[in-house]
Formats: sequence, structure tokens, C-alpha cells
Amino acid sequence: MPAHDHLAAHQVVHRWWFNYDEGHLDVLAGLLAEDCHTSSRTETGQHPHEEFIRSDARGPEAVLAWTREHRRHSPYPLRHNAANVHVTAERGDEIDLESYLFVTQIAGRRPSTLSSGIVHFTLVRTDAGYLVRRKEVVLDSIESAPFHEVDFVADRQKNW
Repeated sequence: MPAHDHLAAHQVVHRWWFNYDEGHLDVLAGLLAEDCHTSSRTETGQHPHEEFIRSDARGPEAVLAWTREHRRHSPYPLRHNAANVHVTAERGDEIDLESYLFVTQIAGRRPSTLSSGIVHFTLVRTDAGYLVRRKEVVLDSIESAPFHEVDFVADRQKNW
């Protein structure tokens, strides 16, 4: 099997967010694998807007239905910026990518931070190019604190 095209995989991530922000759901539909699964949440699941944030959709129809409704109730302009996109695994026809997500809106005629988080993508290589098989968004919602004081990440220090 040929090596994965990292640039093409990165392009899917960037195309996803740009077209989501602009409401081009037909483009998003063309980026979904038949067996796609998308989810979103905050890292604690306790955000005051968790009901609006939380999703767990399987299959293109369910993913697009949630995406359509979520985008409809989100602000415009809205800008999702994928930063530090990198490949974390490659196997067969799949490639996994992770990135930070930084989301802005306009408030008082200036860009204003709306959210940030981490996104995990699994893309599948097809004859038509890479398609989204899995997308998991985990938004930040806790106050920043010293790394060793944050309960759900403190175990990471054991590897140091």
C-alpha cells in the first residue's frame, strides 16, 4: 500500500473547518465516509452549554443533521483555526491526525475568543481522496492551572 499523503490529509482538516464556518454543508457531506462517527464534548462534560456542545453521531445523515442544527445556532462570522496539525498514526488505509482548535467570533467589531480544544481525526483513503471516518472534538472548559494540579492530566507526568 502506498504511503499516506500527509499534505492531502492536512487539507481535509482545513477544508472541514473553513466550509463548516461558511455553512457549505454540501462540501462537508462530500468529506464524510459512509461509516463516519463524530463527537464533541468538553473535557469535563460540565460546561453550562454542554447540551449545545455535546454530540455523538454515526453515519453521514446523522452527522450532517447535527452539524446543520449546531451551525444554524452558532454565530457568524465564526472561525475555527486548526493549529499544530500532525499525524499520530498510520495503518492500512487510515491516518490519524490531532490538532489544537482555536475558535473566534466577532464581538465589539474585534475578534474574540469563543473556544479552544483538541481535535482527533481519523481519515480513510479512498479513490476519491481522504474522507472523515472519525472526528472527536474535546473543548477546553476548565480554568488553567499548573499542569500537576489538573486531575485528568496529572498522570501524564509519570512518563517524565
